Amino acid sequence: MYNLARSLFFRVDPETSHGMALGALDALHRVGGVTRLFGKPVNDPVELMGLRFANRVGLAAGLDKNADHLDALGALGFGFVEVGTVTPKPQPGNPKPRLFRLAQHEAIINRFGFNNKGVGHLIEQVKQRHYGGIVGINIGKNLTTSVERALDDYLVCLDAVHPYADYIAVNVSSPNTPGLRSLQFGEQLDALLGPIRARATQLNDQTGRNVPLLIKIAPDMSAEEVALMAASIERNALDGVIATNTTVSREAVQGDPQADEAGGLSGKPVFEASNRVIRQLREHLPALPIIGVGGIDSAAAAQTKIAAGADLVQLYSGLIYQGPKLVGECARALKASS
Repeated sequence: MYNLARSLFFRVDPETSHGMALGALDALHRVGGVTRLFGKPVNDPVELMGLRFANRVGLAAGLDKNADHLDALGALGFGFVEVGTVTPKPQPGNPKPRLFRLAQHEAIINRFGFNNKGVGHLIEQVKQRHYGGIVGINIGKNLTTSVERALDDYLVCLDAVHPYADYIAVNVSSPNTPGLRSLQFGEQLDALLGPIRARATQLNDQTGRNVPLLIKIAPDMSAEEVALMAASIERNALDGVIATNTTVSREAVQGDPQADEAGGLSGKPVFEASNRVIRQLREHLPALPIIGVGGIDSAAAAQTKIAAGADLVQLYSGLIYQGPKLVGECARALKASS
């Protein structure tokens, strides 16, 4: 059934079809059709970061930036859903077109640029949710905020989402906001993570809620850069890491008509780069929770991500190409091999 739906959606502009697909999913959920079509969520509880995940398979940030479709997406059987990236103020993102399919490589290039309705809107959506699973909120900075003032935006978002998030992910790895990735390294990273960690700890103490703080990192790092990243994560006492975001490399998609489009590449071509970073992180941070994301398009790929060192996994592009059945297939495979 999904193959037919995909063939129809793929005839339409990618960003338009993205909205159409989410709208159709919402409509199906309202009549109880999501569970009937795709089955009940896999029960494979995992305790991590003080949270209880229903199973090991989550939805990556970026698909539902505003938490507008949280209940319908949660009904697909995810053990957790990450929404965002959200910024303090609403922003339109980059000019269209900004989403491209590389179908022969089962990949996507996007240069959305953190298009979202602002943190106030996202909070209202999260407050109204019926989905009972873990909800992570991914935070970033506005385009008009300079890199030098980026910390201000992260703290605004942190303060706003803390009461409603089960965990918070700091996004410093999107390639679509100029200068953002420079925050991943050296003194700039410590200057960002230190105050964010301090504020998160303060909020935890004030509210009695321990909300884990994670960082989402890029796959485009050398072994030496991964080591430096790991040292900073440890130094600033983060609770986990999400590895990885999209890549700016085009090595794996050379010759594709869309390969020269600017933006972050996701999907199957990112699989090995993501796994490499996960393995290197695990060597440096043997006990740190890692959420593995990048190129998971099958149950076997999810198992490989776990074998590389991830504790949980997230889907995005694989969901577009393989359909909602991928959620249950991955969750069942990880349960069977745990």
